[in-house]
Amino acid sequence: MANQNGNVYGLTVLSPILAGVTKETSHNCALRMYLAGLPNDQNSPFARVSSTHMARLVVMDDVVFVGHPAQEEHLRSQYLIFETNFDGDLDTYLRRLATEIPGEVRDVWQHCWGYPGVENVDAFIAYIKKCQVTTTFYFADVNNHTVQETLQALETQAAVAKFIDENQGVPAAELKKNFAHFMQKLRSAPAPVPGCAERGGGPPQLKTHMLWATRRTRGQAAQ
Repeated sequence: MANQNGNVYGLTVLSPILAGVTKETSHNCALRMYLAGLPNDQNSPFARVSSTHMARLVVMDDVVFVGHPAQEEHLRSQYLIFETNFDGDLDTYLRRLATEIPGEVRDVWQHCWGYPGVENVDAFIAYIKKCQVTTTFYFADVNNHTVQETLQALETQAAVAKFIDENQGVPAAELKKNFAHFMQKLRSAPAPVPGCAERGGGPPQLKTHMLWATRRTRGQAAQ
């Protein structure tokens, strides 16, 4: 199906933002200020929903289309765009949003038309589905592995690269000993924490001094 690639589902939601004002400012501004304050590391609310690969919330003011002949088009309202990739099926994920991070869901979608709250989970699921846009040509770079499996693989990749970097030119006996210690340390490492680079939950960052073999330049004689 268009929204799914392997075990990973790609959800795209467009929710129209209320045109009125809150007690202090417009719903549009209030929503922008709230989103700007959301953490995007391991403290992100979406990191607490463990099946989330990624999530993005954006406020869209308008869109202008210039075709041929020239034609200008505008949206009838501002929209909240919600995009997320997650493991499993849609209903289960939306139910988890409503029950595991209800406060954050309320603080976001209370600024949108038709939001029914999360007290009635089925009504919330129906609302999000009504706002859903089909994710066409969806591509998941890791389509058959869970979030934890993916983070574990990335952590292992970074650890192996670091091991190679630190053990260049080491004698064979010492290398064998170091590798055994490395594997033991790798097996006993704690599970990666989503969004936390220090615990394997972020993009690996490796400063390397690795020596790369290069071809001989033309004119160099073989020894």
